Amino acid sequence: MTTEAPARTGASALPQAPAPAVPGLTERHLLSADMVADPYDHLDALRDRVPVHWSPLHHAWLVTGYDQVMRCLRERAVSADRVRPLMDAVPQGAREDAERAFGILSRWMVFNDPPQHRRLRQVFQEAFAARAVARYRAFTEKATRAVLARKAVPGRAGDLMADVAKPLPALVFARWLGIPRTDAPSFWYWNARVADLVLGTAQEESEYRASLQALVSLEEYLGDLVERRRAEPGDDLISQVLGEGRVGESVSGTEFVGMLTQMAFAGGETTSNLIANTVLALHTRPDQLAAVRAEPDLAQGAVEETLRLDGPSKMSIRTAAQDLDLDGRTLRAGDRIFLVTAAANRDPARFPDPGRFDVHRSGATHLGFGFGAHFCIGAALARLVAVAAVRTLVVDHPGLTLDDPATLAWQPSLLNRSLTALPVRY
Repeated sequence: MTTEAPARTGASALPQAPAPAVPGLTERHLLSADMVADPYDHLDALRDRVPVHWSPLHHAWLVTGYDQVMRCLRERAVSADRVRPLMDAVPQGAREDAERAFGILSRWMVFNDPPQHRRLRQVFQEAFAARAVARYRAFTEKATRAVLARKAVPGRAGDLMADVAKPLPALVFARWLGIPRTDAPSFWYWNARVADLVLGTAQEESEYRASLQALVSLEEYLGDLVERRRAEPGDDLISQVLGEGRVGESVSGTEFVGMLTQMAFAGGETTSNLIANTVLALHTRPDQLAAVRAEPDLAQGAVEETLRLDGPSKMSIRTAAQDLDLDGRTLRAGDRIFLVTAAANRDPARFPDPGRFDVHRSGATHLGFGFGAHFCIGAALARLVAVAAVRTLVVDHPGLTLDDPATLAWQPSLLNRSLTALPVRY
């Protein structure tokens, strides 16, 4: 599960010198229509020629080389505190509504640096461990079959995003968090509006107000749910963490509820996009689809290759907390930094034949879930759900075909790689 603030406003703390021209490469905005559709040729060229590049268009450094991204992910001078740029993007008329909402965001672990980040993360470490997540395998597989039984009727035309990729993670994450079924419609509405705020979709003042209020409503709801679980523990994440005794000691109750809003928001969208992108990758590569069909355990390899080659996250955003040298370039304190994992994961210095989708690939670690202190805490759960969905779709639905892939559209986002729809015939 990845969560990143959009980079929309605010340039460097100090004016940057004009960026030197990159020979043979035209500066392109990553939100232009062609870059949203397919950013990879441009990102590959940028990485191969200048892996640390100041972009005047984005008012940010574009870091595209694998080693350079890894350096930033390990570097204490590169900060994850990105709440202020979000606040700066809010229209003036909505600022009064924003104070409480951004107080909640400031408690999200992804927006904190060590040692604060470590303290917050440790509260959830046991609950997110692979062995703990494995308890949900049977439920996930049952939910996958149930969703497909309703939607994937042989011969039926449908949208795999709406039919499978979105509802399946929603079912699993709601069960994992312990959200009662009767509360699910409000819960997922609030999540969608929070996504508009955090991912930069909200543009108008009314949209910001709706998103800010949704975050407050989500926090209030989860605060009430925590109190219910204190009184009547269940088999869910909240009850497990409360039972470990860290809430009230390692973290305050307010911090715990604030972090739960991050958990509620972050998991569903990433996993939905991972499922859809993997199905697309396999069904546009018949040899790889046949390999998974012949050996269903290779569904894991298909998910990993999607995370590397065309995953749900294109970049993460950081800020230079102090001056630092990176690959011979001086990044000044206050500069924004785009860690473009979509380019780093295709670096030929790390991945042989990097543009090839290979479900048997092994070797270098991809950065699809980040690395180090900010490695996605929900990676094990996202993988569990995505692999179950992909394996079942490939093995149990051999008649599944895609509509013309050339007609597919992608959501305009700096951060996410998300289809608007995936039309299929089951």
